[in-house]
Amino acid sequence: MASRTFLCFHHGKLLLPFTTTKFIPSSKRSLSSISCSLNTSQHILESKSQLGSPTNVVKILEERGLLESITNENLRLACSDQTAGPLKVYCGFDPTAESLHLGNLLGLIVLSWFQRCGHKAVALIGGATGRIGDPSGKSQERPELDLKTLEKNIVGIMDTINRILGKNLDIGSQKNSNFVILNNYDWWKEVRLLDFLKQVGRYARVGSMMSKESVKKRLESEQGMSYTEFTYQLLQGHDFLYLFKNEGVSVQIGGSDQWGNITAGTELIRKILQAEGAYGLTFPLLLKSDGTKFGKSEDGAIWLSPSMLSPYKFYQYFFSVPDADVVRFLKILTFLNMEEIKELESSMTRPGYVPNTVQRRLAEEITRFVHGEDGLNEALKATEALRPGSETKLDWKTIEGIAEDVPSCSLPYNQVLNLSIVDLSVSSGLFESKSAARRLLKQGGLYLNNNKVDNESKRIEAEDIVDGKVLLLSASKKNKVVVRMS
Repeated sequence: MASRTFLCFHHGKLLLPFTTTKFIPSSKRSLSSISCSLNTSQHILESKSQLGSPTNVVKILEERGLLESITNENLRLACSDQTAGPLKVYCGFDPTAESLHLGNLLGLIVLSWFQRCGHKAVALIGGATGRIGDPSGKSQERPELDLKTLEKNIVGIMDTINRILGKNLDIGSQKNSNFVILNNYDWWKEVRLLDFLKQVGRYARVGSMMSKESVKKRLESEQGMSYTEFTYQLLQGHDFLYLFKNEGVSVQIGGSDQWGNITAGTELIRKILQAEGAYGLTFPLLLKSDGTKFGKSEDGAIWLSPSMLSPYKFYQYFFSVPDADVVRFLKILTFLNMEEIKELESSMTRPGYVPNTVQRRLAEEITRFVHGEDGLNEALKATEALRPGSETKLDWKTIEGIAEDVPSCSLPYNQVLNLSIVDLSVSSGLFESKSAARRLLKQGGLYLNNNKVDNESKRIEAEDIVDGKVLLLSASKKNKVVVRMS
């Protein structure tokens, strides 16, 4: 559904990065949004049974280390006001790549917490602001994306968000939805500079805009900052204004680096609409205990789309989290109740604790949230299949499923048949030399299809070639290669 409904976002050309004063009524919204109905009462009951009643989402976020700042303490009261109805909360995602990455995950988790406590989540795709580029945390201006790439990124991100937040949700009416995806290009595509300056620009104080941390850092840099990026905080601020007025959205969430952009929105709402009740909430950036960024592997970003990073690799990344970080990540990246997390933490200090047991639980929970039950099962199956000595029977499909995550090569069937295991280990690239292969074999570290090879004279037989198509060679635990028959 994502790709079919979303391609209509870019009919027309955005000439100026500014808005119009003509607001689009909610009844006339385009089909460029996805809305899903959620069994709210069920989720509230689940939340109460796990977290105690009342389920004040701000209190939950604070307890789990997911609260950095709020613009007004009244938000705590608003979250507990049963007579006012559920809050509508939004988080923005600019389409700078075809998939969201681990840095975006906290935004989805916080939105999900609001959902689980009975509130309504809005994911905003920055089809317009993505053309400008958010300077927050950036040392230089983002490269401009062509429209084809931008549309591809939008569809990919929309699919990722819908897959994660829309799990087990049924497509329903906009009126009764608990979750919706919008694109800010819908209200920016008829943009007029003069209208923007007259209706919005007059309320923006240049001194206040320049005092934002993201702006100050860039102004002090050698490259400086373009006027285009300087306006970004007003564009995001106006998004909040639009959503507050037309969609009833009263809360914006974001990482701590979004504080300036979020407060720009609450200020515009207060000044232009002369209204109260707009709140901002930020959560900490995802960092390791040593202060370094969490979200990069040796191969690059940890993507949330299975087409860019397999569920197996995603699972393995969290399975390798250091002990110093694993309990904190259980609190901020999973929905396990705090009592269970405390029990897991306590288990790490008991005699007989098996290393990485808690990491395994973290990896399972977060992989299930991002990739669903099927994705988790795929990751677990691949993990077991790739374990040397595993008793799991390998088939062609299982080996092909992990081929993207390990080196592979293609060799003629007739060339592989009757070839010595030592020669095949070198031909496939598993070892650089026969002597290295022999040495590891004698040490008991060479495996063929997860079975230990203990005979140097071993030659490949027809029954060794799984389904007549592939072989899996392993050198100890980490180095593997898939050999396809060509």
